[in-house]
Parts: sequence; C-alpha cells; structure tokens
Amino acid sequence: MTSSVSVLIVDDHEVVRVGLRTLLGRRRGLAIAGVAASGEEAVATAIACRPDVVVMDVRMPGESGIEACREIRSQLPGTRVLMLTSYADEDAVLASILAGASGYLLKDTSGRDLADAIERVAQGASLLDPAVTGVVLARVKADRGIAPGVLSDRERQILELIAQGKTNREIGETLFLAEGTVRNIVSGILAKLGVGSRAEAAARYARRDPGEG
Repeated sequence: MTSSVSVLIVDDHEVVRVGLRTLLGRRRGLAIAGVAASGEEAVATAIACRPDVVVMDVRMPGESGIEACREIRSQLPGTRVLMLTSYADEDAVLASILAGASGYLLKDTSGRDLADAIERVAQGASLLDPAVTGVVLARVKADRGIAPGVLSDRERQILELIAQGKTNREIGETLFLAEGTVRNIVSGILAKLGVGSRAEAAARYARRDPGEG
C-alpha cells in the first residue's frame, strides 16, 4: 500500500487497548490514529481523527459497538469498521452487518491475521471470520434471498466475487473491467438489493436460492 492505513482502536478493557495498540503499531503500513474506551468516545474520536478503519469491540457498557458502528458509518461513510469480539454471537454478527460493519473477527485471531484484515477492509473488502461464517449462514438460510431477475448476469457474477471478499480492484482484474466500472456496478447492486454495505450484500448472496445462480 502506498500510504499508511489509519486505525482507531475501541475497547472498554485497557489491557486490550494497550495490547492492540502495541501489536498493530508494529505493523508497517498501519498507523494508530487514536484509542477509545466506549461507544460514545469512539464516535467522538472517529469524527475528530477520521480514521480509515475502526477496530471495535462489540460489547461495551453504555453505547454498544454496534450502535457506535452505525453512527460512525452514518457520519463518516468512508470509514470502515471491523468488529472484534470474544463471541461468535449470531445476533451480534447480523446486527454488525446491518449496522454497516465491513468485517467481524474473533479476538483469538492472530495479530498478523488481524493486521491483514484491517488492510483488506481499508481496500474495500468485506470479511467474516471463518468461525462465524457458519453462524451467519445458519441464521439467514430461512430468510428471503435475492429475487430472481433482480440482478443481471454480470451483477450476479460481481456479487459472487464480493461474497468471496474481493475488492473492486481484484474484481476488475478477474473480470477484465476498469475499477471505476466495477465501483459503479457494485453501487447498482447495493441499490437494487436495498442494502447499505458489501457485507450485507454478501449475506444476501449466501442465502439465495440454489436455482438463482
């Protein structure tokens, strides 16, 4: 990456905040923009420092990480939020996606994997920890999927690549399309599906009917 990815760390436990700051601060290409100990503080700090990525605990006293995520995404659409938690809670996973989070990782992930995830999220990828992917799919499998005929063949092809976590640039390289073209198609997909994030679109793809392709 040509410039550092600025990161805001949010957790109500000081040990976790210090640990993440030390761990991520060692990674070339990442720059710690700030830390916060609550959802309310996270929103205020994010608005002040405008980080590229917020790494946020789901469960905190007062305003939850999910509520803070929703506010941050509303105020700063260009800021990505990566939820970090100790529990693969299906309600929290879905709520995070609906709040606009770009990813959901468990705290037992390795430092290298977390740093990699931050960089990928900063590039526009949507990520779910493999340990929670099954939880999401099990929860949404009975929900309504993508209605047949809503998306074109090209849009469905791109949606499948979004579900694989690929960025616009990677999708463009795979399909031999300009990155700007992919960006426009992705915006159209989100609008057609009535969703606000790539992660939610990926969840919709995961729960489609097999016959929809």
